Amino acid sequence: MPPAQGPGETAAVPDIRLERHGALATVTLSNLPRLNAMTRSMWLALRAAFESLNADADLRCVVLRGEGGSFCAGGDISEYPGFRFDEAQLAHFHEVQVWGALHAILECPVPVVAAIEGACMGAGLEIASCCDIRLAGEGSRFGAPIARLGFPMAPREAALVHAAVGDALVRDMLFCAGVHTAERLLQAGFLLRVLPDAQVAAAAQACAGRIAELAPLAARANKRNLRLLAATRVAPELLEGAYGYADSPEHREGVGAFLDKRPPRF
Repeated sequence: MPPAQGPGETAAVPDIRLERHGALATVTLSNLPRLNAMTRSMWLALRAAFESLNADADLRCVVLRGEGGSFCAGGDISEYPGFRFDEAQLAHFHEVQVWGALHAILECPVPVVAAIEGACMGAGLEIASCCDIRLAGEGSRFGAPIARLGFPMAPREAALVHAAVGDALVRDMLFCAGVHTAERLLQAGFLLRVLPDAQVAAAAQACAGRIAELAPLAARANKRNLRLLAATRVAPELLEGAYGYADSPEHREGVGAFLDKRPPRF
């Protein structure tokens, strides 16, 4: 839970910040008390930010980062009891809110550079998987330990992460709740470079600057071609009944145990 606020302090409001610097844009995930875990409102704001960028003909590159030394620790689990145990609401969350934002990033017509520090878990791993170039700090950690929460990864999100991270690591993350180092993700081809933590932000901006100096129409054409080559189609039968676990005992137990700060009993 977020720390108590002192006199005169205000609670940080979860947000997505969009900044423009000439032909470059920076999108920042901000939910500091929860290591930038994604709330439902943040998913909507992330989609809106990228949809606005995607319509900008002058844009040449986007840097996607998290605030305060973490990329994104996953979903904001404090919200989960309010919607996850209803199948219709759960399907809307994943298929409209989450996938809407991820799809908007995937559709970005210019390169997107991920500056990854600290936690890159669950939702963070999915967001990073949408990016074209991923730079990470030595202290960053990667995983999707949702088996502890009693639910699977949604089909479209699983296809996205599987394509970016690779089969062996995804199976370990989903079946064993495995968490891996930046060096391991570099070996798997998910990351381009691993740097000292303090150098990640500057390296990402420098990378974006180099991209912006090169031919913009060529970059857009390459991005389109690579997006089509990497397109993953999810079979319709995977989506049928995908959220039927919403009211299952293990789903309720996993989320409840996390919020109660105790081991789940499956």
